[in-house]
Amino acid sequence: MQTLDPDSFPNQSRRGTVESAPWLVMKFGGTSVSSARNWAVIRDLISERIAAGYRPFVVHSALAGVSNRILEAIIAAPGGNYRRPYEAVVEAHMSLAAALAIDGPALVGPRLGELEQLLAGIQLLGEVTPRAHARGMAMGELMATAMGAAWLRDQGVTTTLLDAREILTSIDLPNTSERMRYINASCEFDADPALQDRCRRLQGVVLTQGFIASNAARDTVILGRGGSDTSGAYFAGKLQARGLEIWTDVPGMFSANPRSVQGARLLRTLSYAEAQEIASTGGSVLHPRCIAPVRRHGIPLRIKDTTQPTLAGTLVTRDGGGDAPRVKAISGRTGVTLVSMETPGMWQQVGFLADAFRCFSDAGLSIDLVSTSETNVTVTLDPGANAIDAVVLEALRRALAPLCRVEIIENVEVVSLVGQRIRSVLHEIGPVFDLFDELPVHLVSQAASDLNLSLVVGEGQSRRTIQAMHELLIQPGSRDSLFGPTWEELRQTLPKAAPLAEPWWARRRNELIGLATTHGSAYVYDLASVRAAAARVRAIRGVSRALYAMKANSNPEVLRAVHEAGLGFECVSPGEIDRVLGLFPDLDPRQILYTPNFAPRADYEHGLDKGVWLTLDNVFVLREWGSLFTGREIFLRIDTGHGHGHHEHVRTAGAHSKFGIPLFELAEACALAEQHGVRIVGLHAHTGSGILQPDNWRSVAAILGEIAGGFPQLRYLDLGGGLGVPEKRGGRALDLEALSAGLDEIRAAFPAYELWLEPGRYVIAEAGVLVTSVTQLKGKGDIQYVGVSTGMNSLIRPALYGAYHEIANLSRWGEPATEVVNIVGPNCESGDKLGTDRLLPVCQPGDVLAIGNAGAYGFVMSSRYNLREPAAEFAI
Repeated sequence: MQTLDPDSFPNQSRRGTVESAPWLVMKFGGTSVSSARNWAVIRDLISERIAAGYRPFVVHSALAGVSNRILEAIIAAPGGNYRRPYEAVVEAHMSLAAALAIDGPALVGPRLGELEQLLAGIQLLGEVTPRAHARGMAMGELMATAMGAAWLRDQGVTTTLLDAREILTSIDLPNTSERMRYINASCEFDADPALQDRCRRLQGVVLTQGFIASNAARDTVILGRGGSDTSGAYFAGKLQARGLEIWTDVPGMFSANPRSVQGARLLRTLSYAEAQEIASTGGSVLHPRCIAPVRRHGIPLRIKDTTQPTLAGTLVTRDGGGDAPRVKAISGRTGVTLVSMETPGMWQQVGFLADAFRCFSDAGLSIDLVSTSETNVTVTLDPGANAIDAVVLEALRRALAPLCRVEIIENVEVVSLVGQRIRSVLHEIGPVFDLFDELPVHLVSQAASDLNLSLVVGEGQSRRTIQAMHELLIQPGSRDSLFGPTWEELRQTLPKAAPLAEPWWARRRNELIGLATTHGSAYVYDLASVRAAAARVRAIRGVSRALYAMKANSNPEVLRAVHEAGLGFECVSPGEIDRVLGLFPDLDPRQILYTPNFAPRADYEHGLDKGVWLTLDNVFVLREWGSLFTGREIFLRIDTGHGHGHHEHVRTAGAHSKFGIPLFELAEACALAEQHGVRIVGLHAHTGSGILQPDNWRSVAAILGEIAGGFPQLRYLDLGGGLGVPEKRGGRALDLEALSAGLDEIRAAFPAYELWLEPGRYVIAEAGVLVTSVTQLKGKGDIQYVGVSTGMNSLIRPALYGAYHEIANLSRWGEPATEVVNIVGPNCESGDKLGTDRLLPVCQPGDVLAIGNAGAYGFVMSSRYNLREPAAEFAI
């Protein structure tokens, strides 16, 4: 068919009304439809498209966050605990209605009532059927589009609201379970003359829902994750539209996830096949299923940013950016399940794969990657394409058991290189494999299409791996037609928002510049920020005791500020205990909790001699040294089975973590404690670091509360720490009020126990900054380096975890950032980078840079690598 570039919008020489114009499908995501400001942008975009000679067919999602809240309510409904997420859904719609000056109760009140009635019915039934699940999830789109259509009419835009369930019917695919037919439905996308005729007779702009459809029985079904993108593509195909626009909160597809990979670059143009590969291998901007309809009909697809509508975005067409061999993107997926099937009997056995794969088919599971050898077949299951839970996996294990030895590994991660003719650039990719010297790789798969190479790595490994690969493989020239600006450069073009509050280190930059000028590099801690963070911790409701995890920062001045703020201390070594008691000789030792791990017997004896609370996290200690604890009150550290956090090395629960007593060993621990006369008065769990989900501690407390009944002398539930801080100023912060609300529920459910917390990084990270002086500058083509006076010997986190730290030029504070540079240290190590592809003002030797959020795990993890002294510490 004849297609047009939907971004050029040439004026159509047409006669008559908008009803006779060619269709342009415009899909708007949840963030795009969640504010009055964005709706003003949408109105203007629709008017521009009409003026250019197109007829907009608008598809949009539920309001941002609403689908998650509805899902939370549905999951909680069988137990009757759906009120809080339901009220959040009500509040989201009423707040937007007020901002748009439309009648919220009239527009969405009936749907809210229907949702509430549905949740009450689920509670009465005691379970969630697939049909009820789909009905509930559809409410977000139905309510949002009712509001959007009403507002557009108020703005003078003639708009017809169409129920997507009347015009989009799902199809039953073979080997699909009933559940998947309701919550991950598929539809035909052939040209539909009847739909074209119906829509042509409607007035003005047509607006409908994404994500939802109906089945042959007229029941509501939903299209699964990314369903609104898929709906837009379905409608584009059925209407034979001239183009499809996907409007979202990012300005296109990138060479990597721009929110986690420094230096990720906009991809200006891609082929359908490339976009499909990027979406399928973890790119979160598009859902993979939305490509097939536009690809079949040759419809151009452009991804655009509602907040920056003038940016060109990414154009996806049949030809894309050419077929020269190169890597164009590196993507990752988490939460993947790996299934390894091994038996010598498969060697030259006819039909083994057919029998094995039939087990997956019978379980309704779609296989993603496959790797084979003479005695092993290993596959992965993508959670985006499968409804995977413990019951499904156990049934699969039983089905496969007669055929082979089965090993299932959950929560592995996939890293994929995507581009053209990957096999032709293997020699360039070669250095990448040095990254895997000490990193186990479960599976390597090279696509038959020659468009991707995928590697399956362990939990928590993909982010750092992708960052390193990106630095090696994505190196565009200044006139590159494929790679556009970096994410940081594009954000400079955003409309000026309210300025962020200056961090303390910017307000006190003259002092910091003085320290850096004198000492070359220095860690500086703002004690007022420490006290403020400690006060926020103490204000968390339901917490009887907060203990500062001093491994984060053991500077004496910091410890004094923490002590004055009323926090106790959590220690992990005899040295930490001695430092606290040396600083505060009058401190009650029971203000200290000591948690050794794989430590020698003498460490435990030291803690007992000092009279501090002692945590045991291994039954070995009770089994071999049980008499040491006779008559003592102790805590047990429990492994809840699942860890959380920003990197594998900071996740402190699960089979691959060395911490804690697994739940299946609790009975033995209890028996040993009774045998040796040990009183277990506390249970302790710590799942990781850098956690920003407030429900984490409620979940931990619920697990400990359920276990607590087996310990008659128990008084304390220690929920651990891990309270996260935003990586970037203005980023999402931990919601302490939501954390308090969750602990309120726990206190009500388990009133007999005190709740403890152990914040570390939360108290000190933002209070600390590393200042360092610029020493040298270097340019290698388009790559610019800024050398500074210290590096990984002072701050190891970027090299060890791939951690992001904000970097600012204090000497040029307030000057425009115009140069993308790499910040590197003086150590003889290629990984000695403090920041990659950072947008800064032009730096000069002698300038002082500030590296933010460096108060935690900075100096305490420093070294004298290369016999270079780390930065000194100062408290101000």
